[in-house]
Amino acid sequence: MCFTCLCPSAPPCDVCVCHLLVAIRPDSAEGFSSCPSGGSRNGEKDWENDSTTSSTPSNTEYTGPKLYKEPSAKSNKHIIQNALAHCCLAGKVNEGQKNKILDEMEKSEANNFLVLFRDSGCQFRSVYTYCPETEEIAKLAGIGPKTITMKMIEALYKYNSDRKQFSKIPAKTMSASVDAVTIASHLWQTKKQGTPKKHPK
Repeated sequence: MCFTCLCPSAPPCDVCVCHLLVAIRPDSAEGFSSCPSGGSRNGEKDWENDSTTSSTPSNTEYTGPKLYKEPSAKSNKHIIQNALAHCCLAGKVNEGQKNKILDEMEKSEANNFLVLFRDSGCQFRSVYTYCPETEEIAKLAGIGPKTITMKMIEALYKYNSDRKQFSKIPAKTMSASVDAVTIASHLWQTKKQGTPKKHPK
C-alpha cells in the first residue's frame, strides 16, 4: 500500500514518484528552464549589439557622388603674398602696386600663382595664375605676355620665407612647388617703331 496517496499498490505509484521528485528538488523545473531563457536573452542582446555596430554607417564616410574635386597641390597664395610684401614690392614706393596686385589675388579663384622676373636679377614684372592640371599660365596683373607656355620658360625659382629671397632651382619641369619663373630674353624685345620720315616741303 502506498502511504503517500493511500493507493493499494505496494511500491510507490508513478504519481507518488513525481510528487517525491518535486518535493526533493523543488527548483529543478525552474532551474532547468531558466538557463536556456537567460542564455537566449544574452544572445539576443549580443546580436543586437553586433548588428548595431556593423549596420550603422560611419559618419566620416561619404559614398555619394563627389561634388568637389580637391586641388592636386596646396596653394602657394600665402607664399606669393609674403614675397610681394617683403621682397618683390617691399617699401613705401611700391605700396600702391603691391596693394593692387594683392587685391587681384584675393579676387582670383586660382590656387597657385607665379611671379614673373625680367631676368636672373629677379626684377619683378608681374604675377600669373598657374593651373597644374592644364599647365595654363595666365597673367593676373603686371607687365608681361598675356600667357606663358612651357617652351617660353627659361628658369624656375623658389621663394624662401625665412631668408625673404628667391633662389633658382635645378628643376626643368614646371610644378605647383615653383613660385617664380623667367622667360627667354628675346620675348621681352618689342618692335621698334620706325622714325617718321620727313617729307620735303
